[in-house]
Amino acid sequence: MSENEHEAKMAHPRMAAGALFFDDAGRVLLVEPSYKDYRDIPGGYVERGESPLQACVREVHEELGIKPTIGRLLVVDWAPNPGEGDKVLYLFDGGQLSTDECQHIALQADELRGYAFHSLDELSELTIPRLVRRITAGAEARGTGVTAYLEHGMAPGATS
Repeated sequence: MSENEHEAKMAHPRMAAGALFFDDAGRVLLVEPSYKDYRDIPGGYVERGESPLQACVREVHEELGIKPTIGRLLVVDWAPNPGEGDKVLYLFDGGQLSTDECQHIALQADELRGYAFHSLDELSELTIPRLVRRITAGAEARGTGVTAYLEHGMAPGATS
């Protein structure tokens, strides 16, 4: 196999990174993007030459206007999309935001309409199923200390 043939068969997934932030009641922060019809977590695509962690820090600052310490990796999710191709999504632990940090949130006005903290049982009413699964796995990974590997938001071999 030539180098070009080998290159053509290699995956070139898009990568995105986001953070799970919690309040003192254990609720998760979701943002309301102006360009989507569902809630999402703060984050975005990894740019060329940038690590997933660096992208997460940059995106959180761009979207929320704050620079909290981003903790360990909670979830890696392989999420192919028929329209956009293969994606690998990284979810990091943003930790618990203090009242002071929340007061300093300044939303990226051209992309976000709002944000709020929500309990895990509310997620299915607010966002898409695979994101509900990813956030739930992230919250669980935060508690167990074990990073989760998912495919389409599910543990390999799991059925929905």
